[in-house]
Amino acid sequence: MTTRRALAIGCGGTLGLAWTAVALSELERALDWDVRDAHTLVGTSAGAELVAAIGSGRSTADLLAALDHEPGADSLLTGHLDTHPGHLPRFPAIGVPAWGLVRAGIRGGSAYTAVAGLLPRGSADASWLRAFGEVLADPATGWTIHPDTLIVAADARTGRRVAFGDADAPSADLGDAVAASWAIPGWFPPVGIGGRSYVDGGAVSSVSADLLLGREVDEVVVVAPMTTHGGVPGTGLSRLERLLRSQMTRGLDREVAMLRDAGIRVIRVEPGADELAAMGPNFMDIARREAAIVAARRALPARVAAAVRAADTAGATA
Repeated sequence: MTTRRALAIGCGGTLGLAWTAVALSELERALDWDVRDAHTLVGTSAGAELVAAIGSGRSTADLLAALDHEPGADSLLTGHLDTHPGHLPRFPAIGVPAWGLVRAGIRGGSAYTAVAGLLPRGSADASWLRAFGEVLADPATGWTIHPDTLIVAADARTGRRVAFGDADAPSADLGDAVAASWAIPGWFPPVGIGGRSYVDGGAVSSVSADLLLGREVDEVVVVAPMTTHGGVPGTGLSRLERLLRSQMTRGLDREVAMLRDAGIRVIRVEPGADELAAMGPNFMDIARREAAIVAARRALPARVAAAVRAADTAGATA
């Protein structure tokens, strides 16, 4: 029987994106699989950038070549990945535009979602994200050529997640959807689509893997740069990052349990202590990107192999 395998990529900023590109390459090798063949692609924030590229035909090898600045690398990917909004947010504008996240956080028991709803209006320029999506998009549809690419954002007024690209979601151009999914509260302003405002879907769920329930998939490959099952201790500023990571991890734990309870096999890949040490406490610090890639290449072959074994074990005991 053919496995209907979905791919869900979570948020993670500049460093999480680089780590994820290496993880995808290792997963392709371990599973003898091309990620572009996924039944469904789900991406949030930095994951939205990646599924937009994958869904538009770019390969994992293309992504790594661009990150490594190899001769002949895809100029669109290289130019996009070398554009950066800064490692710290700009001075915010007046207003608190995502009050709905406060309600969503209280409703879902997520402190980080509630806090995100209290952050002021970000002032960073998201035009580089819009431009990226506009160039990637199929001119005929304004979306990816992949038949089922979902890009997750959160409604700023209600805090509810919206998966752009889904039949039930508002119509959106690929560039606007990527910008909305990346609209980190306090960093970027909300993005208007169809008369409503949207912010980073990662403010509600780091991966939104549970959105794959009911989509007729047998297996979900989860790549989650902002979670670590079991936790990793931190010191100094890393303690703040670990606090956020622990909350996002609990959310993903629930989503993975839901998928497995539905009979869906889950392969879950996350960074460990070595990669997190290379990344440091700020997932937007582009100066650490090369070190993060080196650490990922060193750690991920064993980590991916362990994730596949864990999925086999979970399936055998289900």
